[in-house]
Formats: sequence, C-alpha cells, structure tokens
Amino acid sequence: MTDRPTRARSATDETSGSRRDRQLPPAPEPLPHPVVDNHCHLDIADGDDWFSTEEALRAAREVGVARIVQIGCDLPGARWAVEAAATYDALVAGVALHPNEAPRQAAAGTLDEAMAEIERLAGAHDKVRAVGETGLDHFRTGEEGRSAQVESFRRHIDLAKRLDKTLVIHDRDAHEEVLAVLDEEGAPDRWVMHCFSGDADFARRCLDRGAHLSFAGTVTFKNAQHLRDALLVTPRDRVLVETDAPFLTPTPYRGRPNASYLVPVTMRFMAQVRGDDLAELCAAVDANTETAFGGAW
Repeated sequence: MTDRPTRARSATDETSGSRRDRQLPPAPEPLPHPVVDNHCHLDIADGDDWFSTEEALRAAREVGVARIVQIGCDLPGARWAVEAAATYDALVAGVALHPNEAPRQAAAGTLDEAMAEIERLAGAHDKVRAVGETGLDHFRTGEEGRSAQVESFRRHIDLAKRLDKTLVIHDRDAHEEVLAVLDEEGAPDRWVMHCFSGDADFARRCLDRGAHLSFAGTVTFKNAQHLRDALLVTPRDRVLVETDAPFLTPTPYRGRPNASYLVPVTMRFMAQVRGDDLAELCAAVDANTETAFGGAW
C-alpha cells in the first residue's frame, strides 16, 4: 500500500498546553479478553520516530487490543484509511471530513467535490464501516465556519443512512447543537459518540436516541468527574473504548504519546469506576463494538 499521509501533531499537549514528554509509555499488562480501539488515527505521527503501522498493530495485539477502527478526517487520510483497512485484517475504516476540515473546504469552494469523494470512499470497500468523524466543534471553529460545519454534518448523516454505515460523531462544546441536528435529520440505526465529553444527563439523552458512548483516556483525567458520572449511567451494552491516538493519552501518562496499546490503561480504570469485573467488561466492549460497527471483522 502507499505510505501513510502522516501529519505530525504538535509538540505541545493540546489539553494541558505544557511541553510533552516524548518518551513512549511502557506497555501495560495484557487484558484478560480482547477489545477494540474504536477510534484511532494511525496516519497522524507523533514525531519522526513514531510507530509504523505494523509496529502499532503488533504492540496493540500483544496487550489484547486485537482490532482497530482507523478514522480518516480529510481526503488524504480517508483515502489512506480505506487502503489500510483493505490491507490489514485488524483494521476497518471510517471516512469523513472532520468538523474543522469542512469549513476549510467550504471557504475554498470545494465542499461539494470533497463530499463526493467521501461518498465514493465510503462505498469503496466492505471494510469501510463508518462515516465519521463528523459533527460540530465550537472550540476550534468560530461563528464564521459553523454554518459549513452544520451543512457538512447533515450531509454526513444522510450518507451514513443511505449507505447503512455507522455514524461517528465528534462533539466539542456543541452538545445541544449536535442533538438538534440529529433530531432534525434523524439518526441512523448505528451511531457512536466519539470521545464522549458530556455529563450524565447528556449521556442519558444520547442513549435515549440509540447511541453507543465511547470513552477515551480523558475519563481518567483528574478534572473529569463528569465523564465518570456519564460512564456510570451508561449500560454495559452501550459502552465502547478508544484512544483517539496519538491524542488524549490516559493518566498517568497524560501528555505523552498515545497509541492503541494503551487501551488497557483506560479499560482497567473504567472497570474500577463501574465496579465491573475487568474480563466481563472487556468482553462486553468487544461485543458492543461489533454491534456498533456492523459486525465482526
């Protein structure tokens, strides 16, 4: 396959703003049952010495993270995600224009062309399971770009429904607006709130609409009690886990590079918060991911 279109992430942690420790965290103890990292960006490098795709998959497999959903957020990334999913048995793909990419395409007058390419890619292979991540981001996009975000979000919802793909939603500082668009358009049969960021009340509102809620390393952060409250009200058959790697590394490695092999850190924390047996929660998360993304691979 072609080389991945790697885009280096910043050397400054986007959550804390501090300079980041470049050292890879140690591998955690393997999980007692395999799970899926349902949201990863293998095409975004964390420096020149970052994992190759093969190394990332091997490191994840050795600790019980047997499968990964690779998410492409722009056209180069979406093309690579499709090719990677076709190449590696452990991967399936999601393709979309990220909410912060859509305003750039609209400003350039290329949103229609870009959406046509996303639709082609979404139907290009049976291992493309998802349309996403799409949604709304009121943190990085100001008022001038929000109408383009909403238009793009609506078009991705329609695409997911027409192609019977899972909708993967990015929601940053836009809870009410995301639900308003979903209610107006009608959610597809399968949809995931990626890197869930709301509280227990918002979790219930998403669950009532049929969502699976995906928890990332942020649930381990000291200032994230609202996420732990949301995790507690999420039924076991709706819980997913993700890295959003190379971002959102869980505590105690926050600010250092993230990768799928660190899912066990988050899983163990989630089981402790919920009071669940770790093996039973892992088995549930594994099954939930298959349900959420349209079956085994």
